[in-house]
Amino acid sequence: MPASPSTARAINDRLALRLLQQDGPLTATQLKTLTGLSRPTVADLVERLQGAGLIRVVGEAGAERRGPNARLYGIAADRAHLAALDVRTGSVAVVVADLLGTTLAEATLPIGSDTGTEAAAEQAAALLERTAREAGAGPLHSVGIGAPGLIDPVTGELRDTSGLPAWHRRLVRVLQQRLPATVLVENETNLAAVAEHRVGAAADHDTFVLFWLGHGVGAAVMLDGKLRRGASGGAGEIGFLPVPGTAGAPSALNCDGGFHSLVGSAPVCELAAAHGIAVPPGAAEGDKEPGAASAVRAALAGEGDGEGFLDALAGRLALGVAAIAAVLDPGCVLLAGEVGHAGGDALAARVEERLTLMSPLRTEVRAGRLGGAAVLRGALLAARDAAQDELFTPAGQGLSFGSRRACGVPDPA
Repeated sequence: MPASPSTARAINDRLALRLLQQDGPLTATQLKTLTGLSRPTVADLVERLQGAGLIRVVGEAGAERRGPNARLYGIAADRAHLAALDVRTGSVAVVVADLLGTTLAEATLPIGSDTGTEAAAEQAAALLERTAREAGAGPLHSVGIGAPGLIDPVTGELRDTSGLPAWHRRLVRVLQQRLPATVLVENETNLAAVAEHRVGAAADHDTFVLFWLGHGVGAAVMLDGKLRRGASGGAGEIGFLPVPGTAGAPSALNCDGGFHSLVGSAPVCELAAAHGIAVPPGAAEGDKEPGAASAVRAALAGEGDGEGFLDALAGRLALGVAAIAAVLDPGCVLLAGEVGHAGGDALAARVEERLTLMSPLRTEVRAGRLGGAAVLRGALLAARDAAQDELFTPAGQGLSFGSRRACGVPDPA
């Protein structure tokens, strides 16, 4: 059935906006070529998008070309302002950006473990407001928050989890009450997977599993381009995964004895020390860079028995990767987070080599590219998508703003 005129216009407008975001700025002639639409149809959509304040003339396509056909159109990046927060156990990082995701201001604030729930939430909220003012931003349109813990798949709220600060949940409520913005919260590891998929090491894979290796360990499952969160939001809680080589078994309340006991920062630091690799005092825990990341870099630089340490660490990681591969067969696993980033291709290659001896399933192991910044990047992408889905969709059309190219829809005769 042919699209109605209003639906056809909405589809074409969204296609033009997507092209301007990916390839812009563009002239009307370039839009005509890329969309396959007629010149009058492109002229109409350019007029509509300008009238809606979504695009504007940003220049001309060369001094030798003058006039209307040379005008370059670009997304009106200041049409909306966005923010992202990376909420850690003892700190919060904030970035404020425009509609295209360009960073305008950023800041980080440590929050001590002795800070009360209300005070901590207030400090984090004030940091966001102050950073937005410094960026010269108007009211924020969308805010993405990455936090440790489980997200309820029904309500979308951060669940009350033992062992995590109460101010995390309180902060989400404070921002929802105080801001006129859409406030989205997602598990930090899931957001890292989104970022690695969109702008990082998994850009060429729609199915993969990301291992977040930092102070602790977690995983995110991306199947056919979609995050899989599980029935209770707990997909990827691999710290609880029972594996050989631990002193016991994990319990419902504690992941000691699970995979975390092998590859969390503290046990990796102990492994490094056993191989003559020094780790800075106090680096194993807290919100500073995990000591495991420092140990991996030192091993790669030749300190102590670096080869023995990296081989032992790769063997531990391969246990978890093999278990995931046996269940999901993702074809690709990313070693992300600060430790995966520090190990880079060298550690990934060692894990893949060990994996081929343990699993008959062909699984490529790669290093993440974004390191500890992946969570903040993912939160900003979530905020940007939310803003674009609303601003780029006419009321009632219900069209999804995606990253894939499509053909324009000709106007009905």
